[in-house]
Amino acid sequence: MTTTAERDTFAIRAEGLTKRFGDKQALAGIDLEARPGTVLGLLGPNGAGKTTAVRVLSTLLRPDSGRAWVAGHDVAADPEGVRSNLGLSGQYAAVDEKLTGRENLYLVARLYGMGRHAARRRAAQLLESFQLEDAADRLSRTYSGGMRRRLDLAGALVARPPVVVLDEPTTGLDPRGRADTWRSIQELVAAGTTVLLTTQYLEEADQLADTIVVIDHGSVIARGSAAELKARVGGERLALTVRDPEAHRFALDLLNGLGPHTPDLDLRTGRITVTTDDGAETLEYALSRFRMAGVAVHDVELAPPTLDDAFLALTGQPERRQEQGPRRERPQESPVREAA
Repeated sequence: MTTTAERDTFAIRAEGLTKRFGDKQALAGIDLEARPGTVLGLLGPNGAGKTTAVRVLSTLLRPDSGRAWVAGHDVAADPEGVRSNLGLSGQYAAVDEKLTGRENLYLVARLYGMGRHAARRRAAQLLESFQLEDAADRLSRTYSGGMRRRLDLAGALVARPPVVVLDEPTTGLDPRGRADTWRSIQELVAAGTTVLLTTQYLEEADQLADTIVVIDHGSVIARGSAAELKARVGGERLALTVRDPEAHRFALDLLNGLGPHTPDLDLRTGRITVTTDDGAETLEYALSRFRMAGVAVHDVELAPPTLDDAFLALTGQPERRQEQGPRRERPQESPVREAA
C-alpha cells in the first residue's frame, strides 16, 4: 500500500492499473513511476495500451482496478485536482485553425480562469518560449506541422502544470519539426516539469527519457534507462555490405557459423547484420575469411546495440506476440533474447 510520503515522492505513480474494453484487455495491471523533473518514456507496439494508460492518468478514463496519482492527486477520487496540475498534448494538435497563434493561447488562458491582462501576458510568454513570435498573429492554419505541434504544446503549459503528458508528440513531423519539439521538451524538463512521453520513435525515447517502460498487450515487460535496456540485449552488432550481391548467400552462411545468433539480410540495402558476443575477434575472423574467399567487403561496422535492438528483442515479432498473449515484466537479471 502506497503511503502519502511515498506517493508525494513521485510526480506520477500508478499501481496495478487494469482496463478492459469488451474482450480486449487494454491494461493488465501496469505500474508506473516518474520523479519530478524527469521524463518517463512509455514504449510499446501499436495497441499495446499506451494511449489507454495516458487516458487513465489524465482522467479521461476510469480504470477498472488499481490506483494512480498525478502530482499527489488520486485520478479516481480527485480528478479535478489532477486536471489542475496536468497539461495534455494528444496525438493530434488541438489547435483552432480559425484563430491566430496568439488567439489560441489567449483562449486557453481565459478558459483556465485568467483575467484578460494575465491571459495576454501568458500568451506572449509562451509564443516567445516556443519561438512562435514571428507567426503569432497569423492564422494557425498557415502553420507548418512543427509549428502547430509547438503551439499545441504551449497550450498545454498555459497554466504552468507540474506534470505534462505528451502522447506521440512528433508523429507526422519532419526532422526539423521533430528536433524543434525535442528542444522544447528538454527546456520544459530543465525548468522542473515532469513529462510522460509516449512515442513510436525509439530515437526519441533514447534522447529524451530518463526512464523507459515497455508495455505489450497491456503488461509491463521491461523498464529501465535506455542504457540499461540496451545492455540487457547483450553483444555488439556486426554489420557489413559485400560488393557483389551474388555473394550474399556466402556471407550469410559464413556469419551464421560464427556464433549462436542468426544474421539478418536487408534486401533493400544489401546490409547484413548479426549479433556477436566477441566483437573484435569475430570481425577480424570474418574479414579474413572474406579475403580468403575473394569476396570484397564494401563497408563494415561494429557497434553496440541500439534501443531498436532492445525493443525488437523485448517485444518479438507481431505474429509471436499474438500467439503468446500477454507477457509479464521480465526479471532484470535475465538476458533478453528471442529468436527472430
